[in-house]
Amino acid sequence: MTPVTQRSHLKDLDYSVVQQCMHCGLCLPTCPTYDATKLERHSPRGRIALMRAIADGELEATKTFGDEMYFCLGCLACQTACPAGVNYAELFEHARAEVEQSGALNSPRRNLIRAFTLNWLFMDLARLQLAGKFLRLWQQLGLQALLRHSDILKLLPRRLRELESQTPDIQPHFSADLIAPVTSAVGEKKFRVAMLTGCAQDLIYSDINRDTVEVLVRNGCEVITPPEQSCCGSLHAHNGEWMLAQQLARRNIDQFPPELFDAIITNAGGCGSHLKHYAKLLADDPFYHKRAELWDRKVKDIHEWLVEIKIQVPSSKSQPAGQESQVPLGTWNLKLETFPVTYHESCHLCHGQKISSQPRQLLRAIPNLKLVELPEANWCCGSAGIYNLTQPEMAGQLLQRKLDHIHSTGALTVATGNPGCLLQLVNGARERGMNLRIAHPITLLAEAYRENGA
Repeated sequence: MTPVTQRSHLKDLDYSVVQQCMHCGLCLPTCPTYDATKLERHSPRGRIALMRAIADGELEATKTFGDEMYFCLGCLACQTACPAGVNYAELFEHARAEVEQSGALNSPRRNLIRAFTLNWLFMDLARLQLAGKFLRLWQQLGLQALLRHSDILKLLPRRLRELESQTPDIQPHFSADLIAPVTSAVGEKKFRVAMLTGCAQDLIYSDINRDTVEVLVRNGCEVITPPEQSCCGSLHAHNGEWMLAQQLARRNIDQFPPELFDAIITNAGGCGSHLKHYAKLLADDPFYHKRAELWDRKVKDIHEWLVEIKIQVPSSKSQPAGQESQVPLGTWNLKLETFPVTYHESCHLCHGQKISSQPRQLLRAIPNLKLVELPEANWCCGSAGIYNLTQPEMAGQLLQRKLDHIHSTGALTVATGNPGCLLQLVNGARERGMNLRIAHPITLLAEAYRENGA
C-alpha cells in the first residue's frame, strides 16, 4: 500500500512568497520581539529565513522552530514597514500550520487544550454562549469577587492566578438579545448590510455590537443580524488549524451570501483582517473560491464603511438638532473641545487592513471630543489574539509600555477598535490602578448621537 504523503504548508506554498524577503532589515525596528531581545531569530527577517529553510528542505519543523513561530506576535508591523511588500501574514499562518502538521509541539496537555478550545468550543456559538452563561452566573452571584478576596487564590500557582485575573466580565445580554434580526434604517434606506457579531465579542462586548447597529441605521443602512452566527476563523488560522478555518469560512459565506449585501460589517480589527482573506484561504476550493473573492470585496470594517458612505455627523449642542449634514470627515470644525481621548491602533486594523486614518476621522467628528495622539499608537499592546495567555511575560512588557504612553497623554478615555486590545487595556489599567475608560470608537460615536438627539 502506497503511504499518503503528508502536506507541507511551507513547501507547498507559492515559492515567490517565501523568497520575497530581501533581508534588508528595515522591519527590525518595528518588531516588538526583536526590539525587546535584539536577537535575529526573534525578528521577521530571522523567522522568514527559518521558513525558507523548511521550504527548501534544509530544515525540519522542530520544537525550536515551533516555539519561535509562536513567540511571534503576528502584529504585522513588519508588513507595513517592508519595502518589498512581503506577505508576512500568509507566511506566518502557513508556518504555524506547518508546526501543527508536524506535531513538533505536541504534548497531552497542549493537545487537550487545543481540542477543547479550537476544535470544540469555538466551532459552535451555542457551546461558547453556554460557557459564557456559566461564567456570567459565577460573576453575578458574587462568587468571583468572593474568590478574589479570599486566600484561596494564594494557594494556586502564580500562572493560574494571573489567568484568573484576566477573566473578562460577561455581558448581561448577548448580541441576539440586543439586536433584532432585521433593523430598519432611520430615514431613507440607502444600503443593505450584514452585521457580524463575532464569538468572544458577542460574550464580552455585545454592547459594542448594539452600538454598531445603532450607528449604521442612523446612516441609512438596513442591518441584517442573524441571531446564530459562527466564529470568523481567525483564531484557528492564526494557530495553525487551516482546515477548521476553511470550514468556518464556508459556513460564513453560506450564512451571509455576499451577493445579497452592499457590505458585510465587522467591528473587530483582528477578525476583519482575517475575514478579508477568505479567497486565499479557499483558493483550492472550486465551489467557494469565486464567492470568497466577492466576499473579500464586500467585507468592510465599520470605520472604513462609515467614512466611505460619508457619515451623518452628530450635531453639537451649539447646533440645532435636525441640521446635521453629510460632509467629508475632517472638514467639520468642532465648536467645543471638552474631553480628551487618545487612540490605540489595533495591529490588524492598521497593519493588516491598512485602516488608520478612518477611526481618527470618526473620533474628530464627535462634538466636544479632543483627540490626543498617542505615542507609538500602532505598537502592539501585547494582546495579539491569545498571545497574552501563551506568552505572558512578553505580553506584559508590551502592555506596560502601552500604558506608560497612555499616561503621558493625560487622556482619561482610550479608544481602540478590537476586543482583544480592549480587554488587554482594561485588565492592565485595573491592575495598575489607572482611572481609564477603554471604549470602542463606535461606542463614543453612538453616545454622541444619543446625547445630541441626532
